[in-house]
Amino acid sequence: MQVRTYTSKNTISFLNLIGDIFKDVYGSFYLAKQLAVRDIKASYRQSILGILWMFVNPITTALVWIFLNNSGTVKITDTGMPYPVFAFTGTLLWSLIIEAINTPAQSTRSGMGMMSKVNFPKEALIISGLFKMIFDTLAKIALLIIFLVMYEIHFTWYLILVPFVMLGSIFFGIVIGLFITPFSLLYSDISRFISLGLRFLMYATPVVYAIPKEESFIRTAMLLNPFTPLLQTMRELVTGQELTMLPYFIGVLAVSLLISLAGLFFYRISIPIIIERS
Repeated sequence: MQVRTYTSKNTISFLNLIGDIFKDVYGSFYLAKQLAVRDIKASYRQSILGILWMFVNPITTALVWIFLNNSGTVKITDTGMPYPVFAFTGTLLWSLIIEAINTPAQSTRSGMGMMSKVNFPKEALIISGLFKMIFDTLAKIALLIIFLVMYEIHFTWYLILVPFVMLGSIFFGIVIGLFITPFSLLYSDISRFISLGLRFLMYATPVVYAIPKEESFIRTAMLLNPFTPLLQTMRELVTGQELTMLPYFIGVLAVSLLISLAGLFFYRISIPIIIERS
């Protein structure tokens, strides 16, 4: 086992810390898999509906907006596809992104007791959360295919790229969550503010209604919103339409990849301090 000696003269070497992060990420996959399997089984062990609960949120949200649209309560502009497909794909991907943002904090909070007693790579908790997200994604892809068949959406080769868009969106959410996690663990109010803010952000994102065609503040906000190309690209792949926001989508993922290292760095140096304070 690695031996570490702590003295008052110890300083943090950025390059050494980055090397340790990569080494621990690589070495923690087995532990992360075991933790993910344990948590997945525990989530549905005493539930009657079991795994079906992961579909409840996107389905119920989509059904509410489909009802409002069909009843004329809310007037939705042209979406370029059947509105049920538009609403379901939007709420499905949005629920994945929100879950990804919350995953680092949830995984870390559930492992606080273990971290205070056992020395293991803290990155294993993040990877464990990622494994659980991938499990959820595979199940939701199956539900998406069923939904497309119901509404007679013709399949194209674009459809095989949808899982990559979903995984990219999950990665984007987890990167955001890495920066939020230390603050939400220290102050519970942060989690509440984030949850409230994401509810408002949903209405500045084309989740349940399309980007307005006329120039307006909400149109500008949606076009600048980094969540928009994720949703727009997924919908266009699902329906075989032209990819109108592909450069923006690639840019969002590229920036996420660049700042993910900073997120892991921030997470690694902050979590031991939080454990000590708790």
